[in-house]
Amino acid sequence: MRRSAWYSRFAKAAAHFCGRPRVFVLAVAVIAAWVVTGPMFGYSDTWQLVINTGTTIVTFLMVFLIQNTQNRDTEAIQVKLDELIRATKGAHNALLDLEELEEDTLEGFRTRYQALAAAARTELGRGVEDTGTPEP
Repeated sequence: MRRSAWYSRFAKAAAHFCGRPRVFVLAVAVIAAWVVTGPMFGYSDTWQLVINTGTTIVTFLMVFLIQNTQNRDTEAIQVKLDELIRATKGAHNALLDLEELEEDTLEGFRTRYQALAAAARTELGRGVEDTGTPEP
């Protein structure tokens, strides 16, 4: 557990740091320096290999850091949405934790809510208010 907490903290800090404008400017500067040194190295295969290898390594590592951060953010948003559903009078508690359902069950919910939305738009077109819940 301690290792995963360390990794989560590290991934969050690294993703936050790498998303700053200064880091972007640094990356642009590295590429500009690489381009400028092209004539010095005769645009050799080694010159090209340096940037290809460097960018591939950075991209490979960043994918894992960003994915970890995105997973935690998504989980936090899901918990917050579940709490809003739970705490809202008249909300359907069956909608809690939808992300864990099988695709066909989820599709059933989606179809039901698409039908409710279409009916609400039709009613809206007739001048009926679009508030409240569809249940009596």
